[in-house]
Amino acid sequence: MTPVNPMDLGFLLLERRNQPMHVGGLILARPPTDAGADYAQRLIADMLQFKQAEAPFNQRLQRRAGVWCWTQDEDFDLEAHVYHLSLPEPGRIRELLALVSKLHSSLLDRSKPLWEAYVIEGVQDGRIALYIKVHHALVDGVAAMRLMQRVTSEDPAAELVAPWALPPRERRAESGDTHGSALTALVDAASQFRRHAGSAKTVATEVLRSIRARKSDPDYVSVFQAPRSLFNQRISGSRRFAAQSYGLDRIRQAATRHQATINDIVLAMCGSALRRYLLQLGDLPDKPLIAMVPVSVRRDDSDGGNQVAMILANLATHLDDPLERLDMTVRSVNHSKERFARLSQGEILAYMSTVMAAHGANIALGINPGWQAFNVIISNVPGPKNPMFWNGAAVEGVYPVSIPIDGAALNITLNSYADNLEFGLIGCRRTLPHMQRLLAYLDEGLDALC
Repeated sequence: MTPVNPMDLGFLLLERRNQPMHVGGLILARPPTDAGADYAQRLIADMLQFKQAEAPFNQRLQRRAGVWCWTQDEDFDLEAHVYHLSLPEPGRIRELLALVSKLHSSLLDRSKPLWEAYVIEGVQDGRIALYIKVHHALVDGVAAMRLMQRVTSEDPAAELVAPWALPPRERRAESGDTHGSALTALVDAASQFRRHAGSAKTVATEVLRSIRARKSDPDYVSVFQAPRSLFNQRISGSRRFAAQSYGLDRIRQAATRHQATINDIVLAMCGSALRRYLLQLGDLPDKPLIAMVPVSVRRDDSDGGNQVAMILANLATHLDDPLERLDMTVRSVNHSKERFARLSQGEILAYMSTVMAAHGANIALGINPGWQAFNVIISNVPGPKNPMFWNGAAVEGVYPVSIPIDGAALNITLNSYADNLEFGLIGCRRTLPHMQRLLAYLDEGLDALC
């Protein structure tokens, strides 16, 4: 029996009926041409042969002397975790995303290991899908993507391996990662608030500097300058999931044309889409929306430890011209990077802790409705660079399904896959009407930069 570590405990404590704290992934795949009509049934039967779950998929929660612990589930029942579903005809992507929305809305049962897997057949054109959800206390977004990579292969003849049967790997941040899980960084910042209290003077100086700089430099993103918006409300437990692939070649061309990075273009796409969405609803704030974006602050060649910080990026949604919006976003990102360059890694964590602890307390207690550290979460997770196969089926898309939270009703997470960037948008269904329109607006935002 092992006590739950402080960061993972944070995800458990944050969970409420309106705020499930699991991450997920959706794989869309096309079976081989000779697969036969019973391919999905045979696939499920093969997967159910892997009856022995490996850690963490065999671990359940148990409370001992008031402390939450992980313990091995001695009564593990695979059929309570793995399900076979079929879409009604014609099985359009719309119906698939609606099903994932519904599945992602429900809480995981804490009396058993905190994960579920669904094989879904009947997708249009003979395709199948795999949707997996796992509590964030077990894996973060990066770990979930690596899990997806481990159950697929570049070899179409590779044998099937069930995700829950994979032997565990050491949890670490790899050197060269440029992004991490937004929520992991957020919870880590809050959990380290007291640990880095010794940096209080430096942090206070930096916070005051950011406030002063904001008065003289409109590109500088300071603490609590984000406006109140439609996205910054308490949420319900109902979810809407939207997903789309965008070609990396188009995004690279835009980046080259404007001497920007791929991530700059992604933020500009998001800013354009959010502006158009809020304009249509007649709810666009006069001040620009601010995105919370995780970035690496690693300064050595090590491959261990969590060295992810968060920057606040100005999405310039108050500007009509897409090039002006891109320029302002790039400048704000560079300002944030320069700020972190002045600080040690401990001071960076302390700065994050101060900002995010104050933001979280304000959301929870409603101290000042006008204070808002950010409006939306935008996270980018590295994915497979080459086309993959799952039990002989060609993987056509790998889409992240993340977590909206109170005060941030929309989460935009994307990962790379082969020649695409795969966007997964998850939001509160009640708070954000017609959220799926953002997919078309993202495409229009990219067109404006190409």
